[in-house]
This record gives sequence, C-alpha cells and structure tokens, in this order.
Amino acid sequence: MKISKQEAAHYIWGTQCDGWHLVQGETLSVIHERMPSGTTETRHVHNKSRQFFFVLSGEACMELDGKTFVLEAHEGIEIPPGAPHQMQNQSNADVEFLVISHPTTRGDRTELSGSNNSRRKR
Repeated sequence: MKISKQEAAHYIWGTQCDGWHLVQGETLSVIHERMPSGTTETRHVHNKSRQFFFVLSGEACMELDGKTFVLEAHEGIEIPPGAPHQMQNQSNADVEFLVISHPTTRGDRTELSGSNNSRRKR
C-alpha cells in the first residue's frame, strides 16, 4: 500500500522532534523523523533490533559505541543489536532521516544510565 509522510501516523518525541510511522509491523518498522538544530535523543541500546539510519536532508551525528560518525544527506549507518547509540543534530539546520528497524523496537529499548536527553518513542 502506498504511504507518504503526510498520511502517516505522526508523533512528537523529546520536546520538538517529529516522527512519522511509515511501516509499523512486528518484524519491520520504518520511521521518517525530523530533528531540529541542537536536539539530541537519549543514549540507549536495543537487545534484538538491528537498525539502519539514513539521512534524507541535513547533517546528523550518530554516536555509536563510543565513536561519533557525521552523516550527511544520502548517507547511512547500521546499528547492530546490543550497540549503545545516540542520534544528535549539532548542525544549524533540521535533519530528516529514515530509521529502519528489524524487528520492531517496541519493548526492545533500554535507556542507558546517565542519559538525560530527549526521549524517542521507538
């Protein structure tokens, strides 16, 4: 079935970040997200889910297991199960990206101690 960001179920995470559920299955989740400048999600880990973050526009920083990767438009990064990670927007503009998770991350997220940043609803 065809879907667009305009038709997808929308939610707000953190204080000002947006998410649109494009696919919400038990074995697959695809979310389009937007993070304004200066926003950060909470550092966390998934025990079962493998994720792939793909930047559509803007620039994002992904902290993955202690290393920081700068992702520009049309670049992505795979997050294996068990890897601590945190998406950040340190740029001066919005960043929009896709988050593809297999299986879904529902019930498979552990916030890491000492994290006090925005929470994501994935």
